[in-house]
Amino acid sequence: MGEPDLEGPKKERISSTKARIILAVLALVVLAGGAFIGWKFWDYKENNPKFCVTCHLMTPAFAAWEKSEHAGINCHECHHLSLIDQNRLLISFIFKRPESVPARHGKTIVPWNFCNECHWEKNEEFPNAPKITGSTIHSRHFFEQQIECTQCHGYQVHRFIPEPRFCIKCHQGKEVHGAGMEGLACLNCHTDRTIDLRPDRAKCLYCHGTEKVRKELVEAGTVDVRHYQPEEALVKRAIKIKTAEGAPMQFYCYECHKPHEQKIRPGKDHCLKCHKNIAKMGRHRVHLDMMKMDCRDCHKPHIWRVTAEIAKRECTKCHEYRDPMSFF
Repeated sequence: MGEPDLEGPKKERISSTKARIILAVLALVVLAGGAFIGWKFWDYKENNPKFCVTCHLMTPAFAAWEKSEHAGINCHECHHLSLIDQNRLLISFIFKRPESVPARHGKTIVPWNFCNECHWEKNEEFPNAPKITGSTIHSRHFFEQQIECTQCHGYQVHRFIPEPRFCIKCHQGKEVHGAGMEGLACLNCHTDRTIDLRPDRAKCLYCHGTEKVRKELVEAGTVDVRHYQPEEALVKRAIKIKTAEGAPMQFYCYECHKPHEQKIRPGKDHCLKCHKNIAKMGRHRVHLDMMKMDCRDCHKPHIWRVTAEIAKRECTKCHEYRDPMSFF
């Protein structure tokens, strides 16, 4: 008998090993390729804002986002959907085929804690995001009244600065009356500088005062001035007020001027609410009761004291000059 041929089985074993190696490599390549494709799709879905416009309904929202202050910030930095919510949206898109985004006003789409990650706490990724700390407006609405950020900053999709008259949606009946003031933004008057948000004298003097006052307010950098400044044409048209440093009644303008009550310019009745007994003193009785004069006929607004110079100019329109000190 001849010797057995061992080369044949050996070759078969080598071929079988090579085949297994090739199959394993192919399987690894397929798995790696699948994993890579899956990862790329997941990354595209989670980190690329363009995924959102896969659904054509989001095209207007995407266009608004591109023009907004948050352009460049990943959608998922603000919008956090659970897996259940994602599947619910997918099912709705496949089976219901909606033609428009459902109304969402009044609903909290982005909770406040996500906003605060950039606008309250220190965020190294977005270090220049404006902070709400130190803002009286946010202190009143967010911290005290616990109003969700999106109630004001998300009423219109991806328009984060509220429209000029937005406040009236809650503060009903607070329309502004008076020539030239009707179209003003609420924050053109109401300021972050005061604890009750009412306008201080400087705020009124932004339009009615000097360039120096305007410059000081702009440099202060409060929220109201950063986002809402009256147009230059309106500032130019506004009546300019000159006040003497020693003039009486150095209080806030709104004590006399009531733009929400159609009482922009106070009359005699308004003055007498504070100066109740003045009509009985000295010659006020003659001027106010008998001659039916207005307080402002003699007491010029924002100066108030009847000086000798004013008396020579104004009082002599009716009678000869008399020393104002002899009035009483």
